[in-house]
Amino acid sequence: MNNNNPQQFRRHLCAVAVTSALFGMAMPAMAQDNSEDEELRRLERIQVTARRTVENLQEVPVSVSSFSDQDMERVGLTDITELQQRMPNTTMQVSRGTNSTLTAYIRGIGQQDPLWGFEPGVGIYIDDVYIARPQGAVLEVFDVERVEVLRGPQGTLYGKNTIGGAMKYVTRQLTGDNEFSIRGTVGSYNQRDLHLSGQTALSDNFYVGAAFATLNRDGFGEYRNTGDDNYNKELQTARISAMWLPSDTVRVRFAADRTEDDSNSKGGYRLTQSQVTGQMPYSKVFDSDTAMPVDNYVKTEGMSLTVDWEIDEHWSFKSVTAKREGYTDTNIDFDSTPQPTLLVPAIYEDEQFTQEFQLNYHSDNFRFVGGYYYYDGEACGVFGTLLGQLGVTVENGGCVETESQAIFGQGTYRFDDQWSLTLGGRYTKDEKAADVQRFTYLGLKYPGQDVGAPLVVNSDFATDADWSRFSPHVSVSYQANRDLMYYASYSNGFKSGGVDMRADVSLNPDARNPYDPEIVDTFELGLKSELMNGSVRLNASVFYSDYQDMQVTVQRAVAAGVASQVLNAADATVQGFELESIARLTDSFSMNFTLGYVDASFDKVEFFNPNTQQVEDVSGIWSFANTPKWSANIGFRQDFGNVWNGDLVWSGNLAYRSETQIFEVPSMLDMGAYSIANTSLVWYHSQGHWHAGLHVKNLFDKEYRLAGYNFAAPRDAQGNIVGAGLGGEDTIVGYYGNPRQVSFTVGYRF
Repeated sequence: MNNNNPQQFRRHLCAVAVTSALFGMAMPAMAQDNSEDEELRRLERIQVTARRTVENLQEVPVSVSSFSDQDMERVGLTDITELQQRMPNTTMQVSRGTNSTLTAYIRGIGQQDPLWGFEPGVGIYIDDVYIARPQGAVLEVFDVERVEVLRGPQGTLYGKNTIGGAMKYVTRQLTGDNEFSIRGTVGSYNQRDLHLSGQTALSDNFYVGAAFATLNRDGFGEYRNTGDDNYNKELQTARISAMWLPSDTVRVRFAADRTEDDSNSKGGYRLTQSQVTGQMPYSKVFDSDTAMPVDNYVKTEGMSLTVDWEIDEHWSFKSVTAKREGYTDTNIDFDSTPQPTLLVPAIYEDEQFTQEFQLNYHSDNFRFVGGYYYYDGEACGVFGTLLGQLGVTVENGGCVETESQAIFGQGTYRFDDQWSLTLGGRYTKDEKAADVQRFTYLGLKYPGQDVGAPLVVNSDFATDADWSRFSPHVSVSYQANRDLMYYASYSNGFKSGGVDMRADVSLNPDARNPYDPEIVDTFELGLKSELMNGSVRLNASVFYSDYQDMQVTVQRAVAAGVASQVLNAADATVQGFELESIARLTDSFSMNFTLGYVDASFDKVEFFNPNTQQVEDVSGIWSFANTPKWSANIGFRQDFGNVWNGDLVWSGNLAYRSETQIFEVPSMLDMGAYSIANTSLVWYHSQGHWHAGLHVKNLFDKEYRLAGYNFAAPRDAQGNIVGAGLGGEDTIVGYYGNPRQVSFTVGYRF
């Protein structure tokens, strides 16, 4: 551990305390109003279920952000990745080379590699159902009630793979009212969206609902050599639900959803001249070339059955049974040239079954939630690395079967009106069995194509492993007064171990060995406050995390070449702070602000250097990926009444992210600091039926890189290429965030 880390942590704590104090002193000077005006400016109460029970956001000793459907509709959010701009220390982006695979990081912890067999560091949940794979996890903002994002380890209540945090996507509940909504959107790049939803009661105790959306857009660029769209969108999604109330104390809900994405595969932008074709980088970052078909298909679907039973005034029981499946068939041209230099066609399939039982108890001074969780899943895939210049294909394939069981419990005891203590723990046992194949074929081979026996059998093995872990949690909260709460907490979380699905045992026999889980211990201090008679909300936290046994890919030199292996080779320290605030300055004008700071550094990285044949500590070279040191957002909302027989709302925000490293090792792909501005103008009819909105995203058309592939050719000290890279090409390609988009929406509901 670095010697100055505790000192830095104390500085972060002082910064939060000083900022909170200054904010509290400054606000009374901003306005002097009578009690009637202050009542009009009081912020609405926000309900969350971060601790598996309904609570006021300001009373939950957890760093959590919540976004309602009205919040997201007002600013024109289309999918969950746009929430990245509005939260501190959070990364939610579309992964490289895909349209619907999610890259999620919170406080520096996430999942760099979306290959099957690797586990996420941020848990994604749809109505309490865990989504195990990142494919198809870029969820559309569709038929949703709210989205909650919890920061920090959530191992006690949410289990493994939530060491960074968790995101809860809560769909709209059925009420039995007759409702129907239709919304259409047109916009830049020939955007054409349609949303339909409705619900009704078939009897006094049986309700049904359905929703459908089709989202379409031309590409931001094109494949120059084929004329196909690049970065286009062609997606359909639907959900049906039913609610049965067999008695006053029992509620049964069934839900099913299906999403199909037929958007073209995404082509990268070359940052260097091609060694094969001589092509220089294009002037537009959304233009590319390809030597593959642009066909791409992603399907995700699932169903769940939830039973809630109010046993009596103190006890309740909940059962959540779910099954989900996913399928991806995609083509990624890594080098983005018309030549088949480095092509990667891939097929992913996954399925999962989960069962959770929860038992809840609540009284005047004690709350408890506990239960049992079971997960049974299989993730399979096959992808080929087609090296056209060499005339060979290296194909990887295999499956990982996972069975996981957990027992958990967490209780909060309130000693008096001010002090509360929370204790919790979760015991988890994971069992994994994997089979891995890696074959080298002569010629170019696509998945499923029969080209005869392989030239070389690099890997063909099966292995299994199991791990168990107890994850404790403890927190203390102090309610200084009605509007101010302090809390301190300790949380432990872990990310499951696994097997390297790229293992090449012909070069490195140790590659068949499973790697162990990652462990994080996090300490957090925070406050939640409301000032100016409830017209200002200020929440702040400072955290310190000891990150152990990080799963990293290391390279080892062997007689036949260089082999990769996933090892628990790194330890790190992550610390920082977060501020979130909203202030209603008048009865019609409000502002919001978030600020996040992360100081994430490797304490140790054991890396085998093939040049020196020695194990070296490269912690001074490596940095955390997808984790800007600073993230901030400032926004406003101005309401205008009595406009065209309705209300007009003007809102906007400016989001900032400091320099970001794409991979752990510095590269040309790393992105400098940038800011994104957005604005919206939405009109709501006084009777509540009609609404219309004009939305402008990325107002100043900022160009910013999110991800990429880095298979660089060898270079000399001056940066000049001195040899051929993988497949004979210098492959450094980037993928970019959306350009400026303007859209107009009209909706009707009753």
